[in-house]
Amino acid sequence: MTGKERREQLLDIGRTLFAERGLDGTSVEEIASAAGVSKPVVYEHFGGKEGLYAVVVDREFEKLLRLITESLNSATHYRGKLEKAALALLEYIEGNPDGFRILVRDSHGGTGTGSYASLLSEIAGEVEYILAQEFDRHDYDDKFAPLYAQSLVGMVAMTGQWWLDVRKPRREEVAAHIVNLAWNGISGLEPRPSLDPRQRRKEMERQEKRAEKAAAKAEKAEEKAAAKAEKAQRKVRGEGDAEPQEG
Repeated sequence: MTGKERREQLLDIGRTLFAERGLDGTSVEEIASAAGVSKPVVYEHFGGKEGLYAVVVDREFEKLLRLITESLNSATHYRGKLEKAALALLEYIEGNPDGFRILVRDSHGGTGTGSYASLLSEIAGEVEYILAQEFDRHDYDDKFAPLYAQSLVGMVAMTGQWWLDVRKPRREEVAAHIVNLAWNGISGLEPRPSLDPRQRRKEMERQEKRAEKAAAKAEKAEEKAAAKAEKAQRKVRGEGDAEPQEG
């Protein structure tokens, strides 16, 4: 095994152990034993478990930041940007659960590496820039762009942490529901959200037809009630206009 291959092996083993036990719960002895090497080999490559941990965190940090940034820049429509970013996070979690578990822990103070919070802060900066442009275009006050950026990123991030363990529903459905809330708000939620615009159009058409039927039914009921009321009024008028009979 070459030095580069050994380094990658130690990184893979370290990622698994750190995800399961954390930095403080993992020893150099355990890392070396799992790799089938002596402790000095670990020290030679990373200077200790803290150095190994720092490289693992930095790699996962950069990987996820790159995925989210690329997803935000790959779509032109703002709903598409949000959909792709949410899906990118969920895809990362699904494919790199150990890496994500390490990121969501506060990074060890001695490593000098970033934490999940600092990662989210960088992502929020990207989102803030996008929102500020959109706010300016619509004459909104762009001083609130940071607030909205933090809210959007926080919503996706917290949902991702929850989904890491439950894994239900599937990631596309989770992303669709996140975007449903972020895009439409509570008052305008789509009953069956989807990432597929064609599916959304079909669902919208179905909703419009249901709304038309409900409106027609309500109108018919109203007409029926009005006719019934009119009939009752005629009956009352007829009884009131009748001549009293002589005894």
